[in-house]
Amino acid sequence: QVQLVESGGGLVQSGGSLRLSCAASGTIFSINAMAWYRQAPGKQRELVASTTSRGMTYYSESAKGRFTISGDNAKNTVYLQMNSLKPEDTAVYYCNAEIKRYSWSKLDTHYWGQGTQVTVSD
Repeated sequence: QVQLVESGGGLVQSGGSLRLSCAASGTIFSINAMAWYRQAPGKQRELVASTTSRGMTYYSESAKGRFTISGDNAKNTVYLQMNSLKPEDTAVYYCNAEIKRYSWSKLDTHYWGQGTQVTVSD
């Protein structure tokens, strides 16, 4: 089994910062990529940022310049540093990982964390 455990969410005032963490554990041979998604009430889940094992990163337009994604391959952990937070960043943030569980696995499998609530007040 594979588990993704997120932490770091909470309530913060507009302009503040939060750092989310997501640690993957279980039977893991390699992690190809990890990402953060978010889902606000009444809206679809959207990709916020992603990073690959080779260090390539992607940011949504709303995250560019304010959020930074980073990974610790040795710890199978990904972080999302969020600065200059706005009320529209309020959402449940989900971690996603693309994982190869065994050396002989032909396909990677996507796993999701349980989500962590981020609330930004005016």
